[in-house]
Parts: sequence; C-alpha cells; structure tokens
Amino acid sequence: MKILPHSFYNRPTLTVARELLGARLARILDGVKLVGVIVETEAYIGEEDLACHAKAGLTRRTAPMYGPAGRAYVYFSYGNHWMLNVVTEREGFPAAVLIRAIQPVEGVEVMLARRGGRDTLGPGKLTQAMGISKSENNVNLTESTSGLWIEAGEFIPEKSVTKSARVGLNKTPEPWLSKPWRFLAKDIPAIASRKTAK
Repeated sequence: MKILPHSFYNRPTLTVARELLGARLARILDGVKLVGVIVETEAYIGEEDLACHAKAGLTRRTAPMYGPAGRAYVYFSYGNHWMLNVVTEREGFPAAVLIRAIQPVEGVEVMLARRGGRDTLGPGKLTQAMGISKSENNVNLTESTSGLWIEAGEFIPEKSVTKSARVGLNKTPEPWLSKPWRFLAKDIPAIASRKTAK
C-alpha cells in the first residue's frame, strides 16, 4: 500500500481530517503488522482554538504540533489513555488531527487480544490495540521505518460521512465547543449504529 506523503498533511487541517477517513493506520508490533481503517477523526487548529492544546502556546508537550506535517503527536489523557494525533499544515503553525476510531483489518486477532475482545472505537482504545504510547510521540508517519505510518485507503463518499461537534470538550467555550470538526464514517458496518466513540 502507498504511504501517505508529507504533502498530504501539509494542507488545511479540516481537509486532512476528512480525507483521513478510509485511510489505513499501520503499525509493526512485535514483528506483526497491525492495520485499522480510520473511521473517525477530529480537527484541532491553532492557538486560537480553545479546544486545542496549542492554546497554551509552544511548550514541551505541544512542541510536536509546531513541527513538520506528518509527524505523530501522542499524549496521555485522563490519566490512563494515550491519544494519537497527526500534525498538519505548515511548520510553525500548531494543528493536528486526532485519530478517534479504527476498524481492524489486519492483525485483528492481536488487536482483539490486546483489547480483551472489545472494540477499537475510541482514541484510547485504538492506541491500546496497536500498542501506541509515548515512544511514538513525534515519529515520522510518512515512512515505514518508524514502525507507525498511514497508508492510502478507499475514499469514503460524502453521503457516508457525518460532521458534528468534537467530543469531550467539557468547559471549552463557544464557538469552539460546537465547531463541526469531527468526521465520522457512518456506513462502516462496525459503527453504523454508533453515534459517539467514547
């Protein structure tokens, strides 16, 4: 499969978030290739976006977001979940797409075992299934040598995509709370009846 290049990510974040639906998140874990089709994403754009970590400016934690497009930004959330983001847009402008859910298609048994038979429809769930943690922070997702990359997949048509407000923003003020920057592939069998990845 063709790995998505730097130029794919060096574009407006909302475009990247939408077009990542249907792409294949790939990982080599203990010599086994694990692949999941991306079925849900969220966009976070710049220091003005009060739901984005970059609202705090350039810090040790947010540094990857200011780096080259196509890098991973992995952070720990709620005390027990790793979250995988893909850095977007020009270097120096902090923006990223959170990968919220995948549908396993290769190495399914391994991912199911790592999840205790449960699904991968949630950002912390997919990182657990694929063994993604702090070690993958800031790796280059545009080359396979990193052990974590994203491959081109099948395009998901507009009729099969829903847009809504981002999830779990708590006390984030408007208009950022209600920005329709979450993209969900609604007709994928595993999530056809699901509204929100927790």
